[in-house]
Amino acid sequence: MVAIPITRSISIDDSELIESTTRSGGPGGQHVNTTDSAVILRFDVGLSPGLPLAVKNRIAVLAGSRLTRDGVLVLRSEGSRSQLLNRQEVRERLVALIREATIVPKARRATKPSKAAKARRVDTKKVRSGVKAGRGKVRDD
Repeated sequence: MVAIPITRSISIDDSELIESTTRSGGPGGQHVNTTDSAVILRFDVGLSPGLPLAVKNRIAVLAGSRLTRDGVLVLRSEGSRSQLLNRQEVRERLVALIREATIVPKARRATKPSKAAKARRVDTKKVRSGVKAGRGKVRDD
């Protein structure tokens, strides 16, 4: 029961992670057909006692299609030929996703341009209009 630290106040227990191995896809010769080097990590976000509810909700948004209907996060790594490196990479991706979910997004407040900004915009439009009007044919009045 090793705790994986996420932030100072949040950690998840190693026993909450379910790892399985499978064969990696793509080319690789004879060795790839006999070695289970790809790692699939499953983490039940909904049942994790170490995560606050707000973080669980943000994980659900950030994970997208990687989260099943049952609330299980599924991550797969097959970038390396080494099972150990794939296991480390998939755990790092899990920690990075949870860390990103701990950041509370800043609430956007609607603003409107000031009177001075509106006046500057109109003035530049008038100047630009004058420049374009000066490109026309020269008329003798």
